[in-house]
Amino acid sequence: MDTVQSIKQRFEIIGNDPKLNRAIEKAIQVAPTDISVLVAGESGVGKESIPKIIHSLSHRKHGKYIAVNCGAIPEGTIDSELFGHEKGAFTGATSTREGYFEVANGGTIFLDEVGELPLTTQVRLLRVLENGEFLKVGSSLVQKTNVRIVAATNVNLFKAIEKGKFREDLYYRLSTVDIVLPPLRERKEDIHLLFRKFVADFANKYKMPPLRLDESAILLLQKFRWSGNIRQLRNVAEQISVLETNRDINAATLQSYLPTEDNNTLPSVIKDKKGDSDFNTEREILYKVLFDMKSDLHDLKKLTLELMQNGSSKVQETNKSLIKKIYGSDDQESEIDFEEEPRTQFLPNSNREDDYEEQDSSNYLLAETIEEEEILRLEQKEIEMIKKSLEKNKGKRKAAADELGISERTLYRKIKQFDL
Repeated sequence: MDTVQSIKQRFEIIGNDPKLNRAIEKAIQVAPTDISVLVAGESGVGKESIPKIIHSLSHRKHGKYIAVNCGAIPEGTIDSELFGHEKGAFTGATSTREGYFEVANGGTIFLDEVGELPLTTQVRLLRVLENGEFLKVGSSLVQKTNVRIVAATNVNLFKAIEKGKFREDLYYRLSTVDIVLPPLRERKEDIHLLFRKFVADFANKYKMPPLRLDESAILLLQKFRWSGNIRQLRNVAEQISVLETNRDINAATLQSYLPTEDNNTLPSVIKDKKGDSDFNTEREILYKVLFDMKSDLHDLKKLTLELMQNGSSKVQETNKSLIKKIYGSDDQESEIDFEEEPRTQFLPNSNREDDYEEQDSSNYLLAETIEEEEILRLEQKEIEMIKKSLEKNKGKRKAAADELGISERTLYRKIKQFDL
């Protein structure tokens, strides 16, 4: 029977951390079955070793093993890569093509970065997990496949589910058994072992003596965070092996190869899609513009009514700040010229007092109508934003309220008020 130690030797896995050993034990136990497995862990911890162990110890070991990096395949072609396509299914499909699920029939497929799959592809994958059926792109013929699926992710799928980026039913189908690999910073005793293995390999590769670390360098090696995990450690070991002529390495020399906050050589991450922060910023700007419009409308109405009731001189004296806000006047600009007495044109045989009252009433009604129209537009915008947020969050009020920047109680009141 295969043991953890024999599996480590076979797959060149270095380390004695209890969490690492437990992950390998679970892989050995689950291998003889056909249940799906989800491997979780940060980028660079060596998740690709687990599906290889599972495949080699299963009854499918003589079948094909295919590893697919879901994050590296463009969204427009991933369905074709996984499930195949018929000739003429899309531009450039000059012949029928078999997908990975068809090619790997009877074997194992490793879906790395499964959290990056588009939602439409997730639906297709769910069907394969449920009954082994799939459709080629551009085909209506249902095909069957018998594959073992092992998936891996370095993202929190629960958060992705909350944001509507990953299907909850697919998650529970994939994670029949969860295997979690610990980050390198939690395996401090293994860091020096791994470093020694890497420098020995590079010494053999480049035909040079291996490096040796003193005590201070070993302590620094163990204290460093290693956000890139084993991949980053290997990269640093190779750099030092190639560039350093002195094979005895101290902490000062090692420190020069470790990135810091002031000397970070890592490339910045650029999102290719609009994120939630961008949406929140746009929402805040739109809210501000709408409320400023509403405030200006009230100010304009107030000034208009003051002018009609009290005449321009008194109004200009008591409303200087309001006039400046609306018309943008300052000390260098000429004073706004309002007439002392509103001019009223009279028709023959008309009564001046009656006409003035009629005009005053008409102006007031006009101001009221304008305000009502603006308020109605604001309400329509508010309703539209609430509807979009609820649709985006699949009707989850708490998530929608967080996105809109209001309390769940306020959102509930708005839904009831607008009969949404």
